[in-house]
Amino acid sequence: MKIAIVSGSIVGSKTKTAMLEIAKMVKEKYPEHEVTMLDLTEYNLQFSDGRNFFEYEGDTKYVTETVMEADAIIIGTPIFQASIPATLKNIFDLLPVNAFRDKIVSIFVTAGSAKHYLVVEQQLKPILSYMKAHIVPTYVYMEEHDFHRKEIVNDDVLFRMERLVNDTIRTTEAFEIIREKEDAMYDF
Repeated sequence: MKIAIVSGSIVGSKTKTAMLEIAKMVKEKYPEHEVTMLDLTEYNLQFSDGRNFFEYEGDTKYVTETVMEADAIIIGTPIFQASIPATLKNIFDLLPVNAFRDKIVSIFVTAGSAKHYLVVEQQLKPILSYMKAHIVPTYVYMEEHDFHRKEIVNDDVLFRMERLVNDTIRTTEAFEIIREKEDAMYDF
């Protein structure tokens, strides 16, 4: 199974810190799976101009192809100005409408206020649904006070992160079994 972990911002450190922790959890608990960390601060991405994702070059091509090849995607995003960052939205814009068909997508959010949870419900989930993702129902939402000196200090958040990883892997495995059964119904 291929798992892409996306840290969806080029600003700040909290989302990156959390996504690195999630990547570590996946690698330790599920070493048999291929995990790719996509920290958007490390890539020079072009803005979407309407081309097919495979027509881009360099970092843009690498990031979009990695997402398209993944069986499961764990998206980490901060909430800025009551919205997802433009860098994350650009990833969605670079991909085709059906980019997440037959993919499991889970969500991790960092925010300065508990009031921003609606951004996930009213912006991120509708985008992912439109792109045909199977969204893990629960997501992890983390606030400013859960960090101290670039470390996660809330044990409950760490527990919820571990649960998110487990739910993502189990859901992906379940969908693989369903797809295999569906494929077995055909003789070709």
